[in-house]
Amino acid sequence: MRDAPLRRRALAEAVGTAALVTIVVGSGIQATELSRDVGVQLLANSLATVFGLGVLITLLGPVSGAHFNPVVTLAAWFTGRRADDGLSGRDIAAYVPAQIAGAIAGAVLADAMFGRPPVRWSTHDRSAGHLLLGETVATAGLVLLVFGLARAGRDRLAPAAASYIGAAYWFTSSTSFANPAVTIGRTFTDTFAGIAPGSVAPFTAAQAGGAVLGLVLVAAIFGRPTPTPPDTPTVHGEPELTTPALP
Repeated sequence: MRDAPLRRRALAEAVGTAALVTIVVGSGIQATELSRDVGVQLLANSLATVFGLGVLITLLGPVSGAHFNPVVTLAAWFTGRRADDGLSGRDIAAYVPAQIAGAIAGAVLADAMFGRPPVRWSTHDRSAGHLLLGETVATAGLVLLVFGLARAGRDRLAPAAASYIGAAYWFTSSTSFANPAVTIGRTFTDTFAGIAPGSVAPFTAAQAGGAVLGLVLVAAIFGRPTPTPPDTPTVHGEPELTTPALP
């Protein structure tokens, strides 16, 4: 991954985030067209996301780390800022806009595939306090999972990440966006998976708070990273996993 030029890594982040949002929005549209049962709709939406996310991490992780998420990118920079191979400011300046642009493109593509207006602002308000608490919990758990597994030296991040997101669809009130880029992208679709533009600011604030909480939990539970031998491959200052990092 460290050997890939930044333009390729940014492209991988854009394509991966676009595909992720296409999966989330497209499966939500398909589910609402096939069933009127909200529980069945959510089940179909979450299963498609689990399978799609696992594939995307496996495919694009070796290129960019498969973040697909500004929260993960910024947390990776913060935890690896003293490492020679950590993310730089230039990396962040490429990754985050690529993720946001990809998320918007993914929502537009999903709507177009199902014969809907490519851009229609969502009217699905998600600004209630209990939903923001759900986003804080979802994002904290995501950051704890990604960086906790890295600290523990585990190599099952792709299935673990996909499984966590699938579970969080159900155990959080917000259905676990846990991703500012995806949140922005989902404002462009007035469908099952959408979020009203007015809900974006509080949602992203909750996600930022959850990311900080997640990093605090990583430090409290796993402690400081242990030094690694000079010949040990690392990603963002952590021992390199055999599976790519989570979006």
